[in-house]
Amino acid sequence: MKEFKIAPIRNGTVIDHIAAGQALNVLKILGVNESNIGSTISVAIRVQSKKEMGWKDVIKVEDRELDPATVDKIALIAPDATIVIIRDYYIAEKFNVALADHITGLARCSNPDCITNKGEPVEPEFDVVNRRPPTLKCSYCDRILTRISDNLL
Repeated sequence: MKEFKIAPIRNGTVIDHIAAGQALNVLKILGVNESNIGSTISVAIRVQSKKEMGWKDVIKVEDRELDPATVDKIALIAPDATIVIIRDYYIAEKFNVALADHITGLARCSNPDCITNKGEPVEPEFDVVNRRPPTLKCSYCDRILTRISDNLL
């Protein structure tokens, strides 16, 4: 049987240990669409994980390093993800994403009557009530947000 591997990248970011099936949501966070792809992006969906007995998704993005706000958004939908920064084909940095206890300005409340959705100058804020799977509670209306990927800003 022939095995296909994803080619190494010279410079960029590898997002590993994404929960199986969440790679497309991570691409959405990265703002990737057909009109703004300037570098190679490799996506592996539902591949065998050596770390855990199970499945994972992996994304490699050439020529891009992620800013902290993007990493924080990824933590909301892939709390076990690992970020690897590659420079000249070598690992320059490697770290796990961290889901904070309190989230501000990364997602919107799903309650249309929440003050954060009424045009007021109020930034959405959430408390993390569960980490696996991530579940948020609005600090203003107490709405529980479970479909976080649908409400990312």
